[in-house]
Amino acid sequence: MSDRPLTGTFGELTLEVLGEPLMLQFGNSMANALSALCNETSQQALVVALNGDLGVGKTTVSRGILQGLGHSGSVKSPTYTLVEPYELPLGKVCHFDFYRLIDPEELEYMGFRDYLVEASLCLIEWPERGQGFLPTADIEIGIIQTGQGRTLSLNAGTDLGGKIISGLIKLL
Repeated sequence: MSDRPLTGTFGELTLEVLGEPLMLQFGNSMANALSALCNETSQQALVVALNGDLGVGKTTVSRGILQGLGHSGSVKSPTYTLVEPYELPLGKVCHFDFYRLIDPEELEYMGFRDYLVEASLCLIEWPERGQGFLPTADIEIGIIQTGQGRTLSLNAGTDLGGKIISGLIKLL
Protein backbone atom coordinates (compact mmCIF):
# COMPACT_ATOMS: atom_id res chain seq x y z
CA MET A 1 0.00 0.00 0.00
CA SER A 2 2.97 2.27 0.64
CA ASP A 3 6.68 2.09 1.18
CA ARG A 4 6.09 2.07 4.96
CA PRO A 5 5.47 -1.35 6.47
CA LEU A 6 2.13 -2.20 7.94
CA THR A 7 1.93 -3.25 11.55
CA GLY A 8 -0.61 -5.61 12.91
CA THR A 9 -1.54 -8.22 15.46
CA PHE A 10 -4.70 -10.19 16.03
CA GLY A 11 -7.48 -7.65 16.03
CA GLU A 12 -5.35 -4.62 15.17
CA LEU A 13 -3.79 -3.22 12.01
CA THR A 14 -2.18 0.10 11.14
CA LEU A 15 -1.03 1.06 7.66
CA GLU A 16 -0.10 4.05 5.57
CA VAL A 17 -2.01 4.67 2.35
CA LEU A 18 -0.88 7.20 -0.24
CA GLY A 19 -3.56 8.42 -2.66
CA GLU A 20 -7.10 7.56 -3.65
CA PRO A 21 -6.20 4.56 -5.87
CA LEU A 22 -4.53 2.87 -2.90
CA MET A 23 -7.48 3.73 -0.63
CA LEU A 24 -9.73 1.96 -3.14
CA GLN A 25 -7.28 -0.95 -3.31
CA PHE A 26 -7.36 -1.20 0.49
CA GLY A 27 -11.19 -1.25 0.36
CA ASN A 28 -11.03 -4.03 -2.21
CA SER A 29 -8.71 -6.07 0.03
CA MET A 30 -11.06 -5.40 2.93
CA ALA A 31 -13.96 -6.71 0.80
CA ASN A 32 -12.07 -9.95 0.19
CA ALA A 33 -11.43 -10.40 3.90
CA LEU A 34 -15.07 -9.58 4.72
CA SER A 35 -16.39 -12.00 2.08
CA ALA A 36 -14.36 -14.83 3.53
CA LEU A 37 -15.93 -14.50 6.99
CA CYS A 38 -19.11 -12.41 6.72
CA ASN A 39 -21.35 -15.47 6.71
CA GLU A 40 -20.15 -16.35 10.22
CA THR A 41 -22.35 -13.62 11.64
CA SER A 42 -25.44 -14.66 13.52
CA GLN A 43 -28.71 -12.87 12.95
CA GLN A 44 -27.23 -9.41 12.83
CA ALA A 45 -25.20 -7.63 10.17
CA LEU A 46 -21.45 -7.35 10.38
CA VAL A 47 -20.74 -3.72 11.32
CA VAL A 48 -17.76 -1.71 10.06
CA ALA A 49 -17.50 1.77 11.59
CA LEU A 50 -15.48 4.41 9.72
CA ASN A 51 -14.14 7.30 11.81
CA GLY A 52 -12.29 10.39 10.68
CA ASP A 53 -12.55 14.06 9.87
CA LEU A 54 -14.61 15.42 7.00
CA GLY A 55 -12.99 14.64 3.64
CA VAL A 56 -10.42 12.19 4.99
CA GLY A 57 -11.58 9.23 2.85
CA LYS A 58 -14.35 7.33 4.66
CA THR A 59 -16.53 7.23 1.55
CA THR A 60 -13.53 6.28 -0.61
CA VAL A 61 -12.84 3.25 1.59
CA SER A 62 -16.56 2.39 1.51
CA ARG A 63 -16.50 2.70 -2.29
CA GLY A 64 -13.53 0.31 -2.46
CA ILE A 65 -15.31 -2.21 -0.24
CA LEU A 66 -18.53 -2.01 -2.25
CA GLN A 67 -16.69 -2.36 -5.57
CA GLY A 68 -14.69 -5.26 -4.13
CA LEU A 69 -17.97 -6.94 -3.19
CA GLY A 70 -19.21 -6.67 -6.78
CA HIS A 71 -20.91 -3.28 -7.11
CA SER A 72 -20.15 -1.80 -10.53
CA GLY A 73 -22.04 1.49 -10.41
CA SER A 74 -21.18 4.73 -8.71
CA VAL A 75 -21.02 4.98 -4.94
CA LYS A 76 -22.16 8.27 -3.51
CA SER A 77 -21.99 9.42 0.06
CA PRO A 78 -25.34 8.90 1.76
CA THR A 79 -24.96 12.19 3.64
CA TYR A 80 -28.47 13.38 2.75
CA THR A 81 -30.28 10.05 2.47
CA LEU A 82 -28.54 8.59 5.58
CA VAL A 83 -28.46 5.14 3.95
CA GLU A 84 -27.78 3.64 0.53
CA PRO A 85 -28.62 -0.07 0.26
CA TYR A 86 -26.87 -2.35 -2.26
CA GLU A 87 -27.93 -5.83 -3.30
CA LEU A 88 -24.69 -7.74 -3.86
CA PRO A 89 -23.66 -11.41 -4.06
CA LEU A 90 -22.77 -11.23 -0.35
CA GLY A 91 -26.33 -10.09 0.39
CA LYS A 92 -27.70 -6.69 1.30
CA VAL A 93 -25.01 -4.15 2.16
CA CYS A 94 -26.07 -0.86 3.74
CA HIS A 95 -23.82 2.21 3.58
CA PHE A 96 -24.76 4.74 6.28
CA ASP A 97 -23.58 8.29 6.86
CA PHE A 98 -24.70 9.77 10.18
CA TYR A 99 -23.03 13.16 9.67
CA ARG A 100 -26.39 14.97 9.57
CA LEU A 101 -27.95 13.21 12.57
CA ILE A 102 -28.97 15.72 15.19
CA ASP A 103 -29.94 13.16 17.82
CA PRO A 104 -29.00 9.45 17.90
CA GLU A 105 -32.66 8.67 18.60
CA GLU A 106 -33.37 9.48 14.93
CA LEU A 107 -31.96 6.02 14.17
CA GLU A 108 -34.92 4.49 15.95
CA TYR A 109 -37.34 6.45 13.74
CA MET A 110 -35.58 5.44 10.54
CA GLY A 111 -35.76 1.74 11.44
CA PHE A 112 -32.03 1.24 11.90
CA ARG A 113 -32.52 -2.01 13.84
CA ASP A 114 -34.34 -3.48 10.84
CA TYR A 115 -31.31 -2.79 8.65
CA LEU A 116 -29.14 -4.72 11.11
CA VAL A 117 -31.39 -7.77 10.71
CA GLU A 118 -31.88 -7.51 6.93
CA ALA A 119 -28.31 -6.71 5.89
CA SER A 120 -25.20 -8.88 5.75
CA LEU A 121 -22.92 -5.87 6.17
CA CYS A 122 -23.35 -2.29 7.41
CA LEU A 123 -20.71 0.34 6.64
CA ILE A 124 -21.22 3.29 8.99
CA GLU A 125 -19.60 6.69 8.56
CA TRP A 126 -19.70 9.05 11.56
CA PRO A 127 -20.76 6.27 13.99
CA GLU A 128 -20.15 8.51 17.02
CA ARG A 129 -23.31 10.41 16.04
CA GLY A 130 -25.36 7.28 16.64
CA GLN A 131 -23.80 6.45 19.99
CA GLY A 132 -26.17 4.61 22.28
CA PHE A 133 -28.18 3.13 19.41
CA LEU A 134 -25.43 1.21 17.60
CA PRO A 135 -24.19 -2.26 18.38
CA THR A 136 -20.49 -2.79 19.02
CA ALA A 137 -18.73 -2.48 15.68
CA ASP A 138 -17.03 -5.66 14.54
CA ILE A 139 -14.31 -3.46 13.04
CA GLU A 140 -13.54 0.20 13.60
CA ILE A 141 -11.48 1.94 10.94
CA GLY A 142 -9.93 5.22 11.99
CA ILE A 143 -8.57 7.39 9.18
CA ILE A 144 -6.33 10.38 9.74
CA GLN A 145 -4.51 12.56 7.24
CA THR A 146 -0.73 12.31 7.52
CA GLY A 147 1.11 14.52 5.07
CA GLN A 148 0.09 13.49 1.55
CA GLY A 149 -1.39 10.19 2.68
CA ARG A 150 -3.62 8.63 5.28
CA THR A 151 -2.99 6.42 8.26
CA LEU A 152 -5.62 3.73 8.67
CA SER A 153 -5.99 2.07 12.07
CA LEU A 154 -8.23 -0.96 12.30
CA ASN A 155 -9.40 -2.36 15.61
CA ALA A 156 -11.62 -5.36 16.21
CA GLY A 157 -14.57 -4.98 18.53
CA THR A 158 -15.56 -8.64 18.27
CA ASP A 159 -13.85 -12.00 17.73
CA LEU A 160 -15.19 -12.07 14.18
CA GLY A 161 -13.71 -8.63 13.57
CA GLY A 162 -10.37 -9.96 14.79
CA LYS A 163 -10.55 -12.88 12.35
CA ILE A 164 -11.35 -10.49 9.49
CA ILE A 165 -8.42 -8.22 10.34
CA SER A 166 -6.11 -11.26 10.53
CA GLY A 167 -7.35 -12.33 7.10
CA LEU A 168 -6.79 -8.83 5.78
CA ILE A 169 -3.20 -8.80 7.05
CA LYS A 170 -2.56 -11.95 5.00
CA LEU A 171 -3.97 -10.25 1.89
CA LEU A 172 -1.90 -7.06 2.18
